[in-house]
Amino acid sequence: MIEKMDESEGNVLGFKAIGTITKADYDVLIPEVQTIVDKEGSFSLLLDLTQFQWEGLEAWRSDFQFGRKFHNKLDKLAIVGKQSWTKWIATIAEFFSSKHTKCFQPTDIDLAWEWIKM
Repeated sequence: MIEKMDESEGNVLGFKAIGTITKADYDVLIPEVQTIVDKEGSFSLLLDLTQFQWEGLEAWRSDFQFGRKFHNKLDKLAIVGKQSWTKWIATIAEFFSSKHTKCFQPTDIDLAWEWIKM
């Protein structure tokens, strides 16, 4: 499941990934991001992966399509998580899309919000 975070405002969006992410999650996420891009021209994204477990196989295609569609519209990406693989996600994301990607520990989520809104 993907939940929009209350701290989202303007062209800064935050989403919390919980458990296993499915295609249905992207069916909600993509239109929401598209609305912000249409209004603002670009966006910054905070992903809270502290409760993320896995992405279902059917969601991989939607994930790839999300990246292709919005890669040149993403200004900053903050990834919050305690898992060591979050740094790999940040490296891949920076290579393919965002010019500015940074990882944060769960205890530093307030710093992540501060950074992403600058």
